[in-house]
Amino acid sequence: MKAVILMGSTADEPWANRITERLSELGIAWEQHACSAHKQPKLVLDVLERYASAKHIVYVTIAGRSNALSGFVAANSSFPTLACPPFADRTDMLVNIHSTLQMPSQTPVLTILDPGNCAEAVARILAFGARGED
Repeated sequence: MKAVILMGSTADEPWANRITERLSELGIAWEQHACSAHKQPKLVLDVLERYASAKHIVYVTIAGRSNALSGFVAANSSFPTLACPPFADRTDMLVNIHSTLQMPSQTPVLTILDPGNCAEAVARILAFGARGED
């Protein structure tokens, strides 16, 4: 069971740290990658391919502005995708939320604004998956 965090760029690392700190407190393994769906789509696909046969993965995407990353991950994976868009202020938040909420069909992305709540959601999804094995 693992959370795989994909950031649009290394500039998103402070936001990611707020998620990974809580994941660590919850005892959830995580791995982090910086790869842009716009600039490095092949790298994103390589990361997704690495986990294609895994059993319990939750993807967390951290990207702002046009946020192609979340939809790209959801469209190319069968695992849950949680978007936790970073924001610096209210205006930035509104831009990032709107781009994250407007996903094309067949790209289910759950949007969670608070990094701590994002980590909690990962924990619950992974726990639900583990119960399904009983």
